[in-house]
Amino acid sequence: MARRFGGEFSPQGKTAAGGPPPAPLKPPMMGRARTSILMALAVIPVIAAFVQTGAIPLAVNLLSGAAIFGSAILTREGLKAEAAWAARRIARRPAVPRKIFGAVLIGVGVALGAMTGFGGLVAGVIYGIVAAALHLVSFGLDPMSDKGMEGVDAFQTERVARTIEEAETHLAAMEDAVLRARDREAEARVASVAAKARAMFRTVEDDPRDLTAARKFLGVYLMAARDATAKFADLYAQTRDAGAKTEYFALLDDLERGMDAKRETLLVTDRTDLDVEIEVLRDRLKRDGLPVRD
Repeated sequence: MARRFGGEFSPQGKTAAGGPPPAPLKPPMMGRARTSILMALAVIPVIAAFVQTGAIPLAVNLLSGAAIFGSAILTREGLKAEAAWAARRIARRPAVPRKIFGAVLIGVGVALGAMTGFGGLVAGVIYGIVAAALHLVSFGLDPMSDKGMEGVDAFQTERVARTIEEAETHLAAMEDAVLRARDREAEARVASVAAKARAMFRTVEDDPRDLTAARKFLGVYLMAARDATAKFADLYAQTRDAGAKTEYFALLDDLERGMDAKRETLLVTDRTDLDVEIEVLRDRLKRDGLPVRD
């Protein structure tokens, strides 16, 4: 979706001092254009259904179009899940291998369409296998393994992955709800909060021991912000109440400042832990009579 230019040289002038920087645009999802092409290809067997005569070719071609379109939808969802998995340091593999299922569906769709257009079951199966193979070559496989960190036990890694998944759900709900307000400034502010929250996610993923300290921000506070965003969006869409907008922005300011402070605390704690480990190791080297730099 297009965004209004809001930098230093925009018609609105410079950003207010101390205000949040404009949210960066998200890069386009890899493979999205190719899934759109798959959706367009689903039209071909539908057209053929009304050109050929007979009830069976009609039904088979309609099923072919539905399978190809379903493949495009599954593949797009699989690409989204893969992008989310790749962006995080600790993540569970997608529970459903959507891209693989998409390859199977397009194979079925092409086979059904080829059976009526190219004369026979054998030709249809061959074309279907080729289509499924090309799909896998084009889009690849789904992530097949969990991403974790060496030196962190599996239970702790699982807790972090589950908590961050829930927090991402709250952020996605916030970003979706604020669209109802139809206010670009509010959308940019929510995007800024989401960027700060995801920076905290990365900090927790770097050291899962920080999960306990950050749990309120990842759960309770984001859930409350999600609910507040939904109520603000519904109210502002109906009334354009400037006072409600000011109060909502003040809430987001408080949430951002809290996130910055908590993330800084987590980083300081991590540095302290590192210093302690270094000192312990130096003491051991000294006791063993090994040279240590002061």
